[in-house]
Amino acid sequence: MIKTIISSELPIDEQFRIQKNVITNGTGTKRVCIVTGTHGDELEGQMVCYELVRIIQANINQLNGIVEIYPALNPLGIDTIQRGIPNFDLDMNRIFPGIKHGTLAEQAAYQIIEDLKGADLVLDVHSSNLYLRETPQVRINVNDEETLVPLAHHLGIDFIWVHDAATVLESTLAHSLNSTGTPCLVAEMGVGERINRKMCIRLVTGILNLMREMEMWSGDVDDTQLKELPYVCKGDSVEFLNAEASGIFLTDMTTGKMVDEGDEIGQIVSPLEGKILSRVVSPCHGFLFTIRAYPIVYEGSLMARIFKIKE
Repeated sequence: MIKTIISSELPIDEQFRIQKNVITNGTGTKRVCIVTGTHGDELEGQMVCYELVRIIQANINQLNGIVEIYPALNPLGIDTIQRGIPNFDLDMNRIFPGIKHGTLAEQAAYQIIEDLKGADLVLDVHSSNLYLRETPQVRINVNDEETLVPLAHHLGIDFIWVHDAATVLESTLAHSLNSTGTPCLVAEMGVGERINRKMCIRLVTGILNLMREMEMWSGDVDDTQLKELPYVCKGDSVEFLNAEASGIFLTDMTTGKMVDEGDEIGQIVSPLEGKILSRVVSPCHGFLFTIRAYPIVYEGSLMARIFKIKE
């Protein structure tokens, strides 16, 4: 059932709407919400929503509970391929929990929070930006580690990053929900403005597995897609690799790979002079979970992130 959670008139005979698809079956009362499209240039979540709705509706008798799908929290941003909310110059994931009688964007943020409150689990799906490619991962605020890490394990994706609290995170959807007692996981994967089908299928499989653990789903789950023991990163265990020169970044490396100290991640080259300006080299043994996707780099640009693993 398609429901509208907020609707507002736009200036010239148009309407701003945020909608959700509510799928119910059985006698179960547990509710899982999948939200995405907070940033208009992050598109991976669109396929995740499509696949999840398709699979559940085709196997509706295997569902015992409520699944709510929110494909586009920032529909204007998706329509115009803009990260933020057009004309408001706002990052939607920096205005939660919103204001009931505020601007259009603030009202939308407020209504989204009110609609999601009380769910047994919310999964907030993001892609990376245009510049970086991320392996499928879950990001968790250290303050919510005890509650959320066990849930994240059931998603069976590569990597769980427990990061330090930061003031800016207090205005995100995840922080706002977790602070009200509604558990919210943040999944991130891929690259901006693109859809990686394999990554999306892995996350959908993980969601079904998590629903199975919650006794909401009795259908088939492709266990071969699930990582039994994801890497869990805490504290200062991440190495950030920054460019030592400006130029064009060339690499054959992909994320989700183990690298050793001294392994070459890629090269920064000069097209004019036909020479290598710098080699991007791993400083440690570890798991490569972020790599530069956009080839134009400046000195200091983030090139890769590696989770250091002690041998």
